[in-house]
Amino acid sequence: MTRARLLSAVFAVVALAACNDSALPPGGTYNAVQGVVLDAATSQPISGATVTIDTVLTATTDAQGKFSFAQVPVGDVDVVITATGYKEYSAPARLEPDKPLSLSVSLAKP
Repeated sequence: MTRARLLSAVFAVVALAACNDSALPPGGTYNAVQGVVLDAATSQPISGATVTIDTVLTATTDAQGKFSFAQVPVGDVDVVITATGYKEYSAPARLEPDKPLSLSVSLAKP
């Protein structure tokens, strides 16, 4: 029984030593997305608009029309913005690993 424990301990130490940070695959890379939603005719902020990224992440604009996402996977994303009384905005965007994405979107009334 002692021999089995010793072998298990040695195996665990060897396995952990082999798993240094450089040998492990990188974790997901994320960056921030932020922006403002404005009325196309008046340039006034739109409060309460829903901002969706890749149909999964959602945020609601504040009183100044601002929104933010702290961690969005980098790469190509689809941005959809809806607000009552306005046409839907839908567009692709590219989120780079070294630069947060900042959007300024104007919504028009139908």
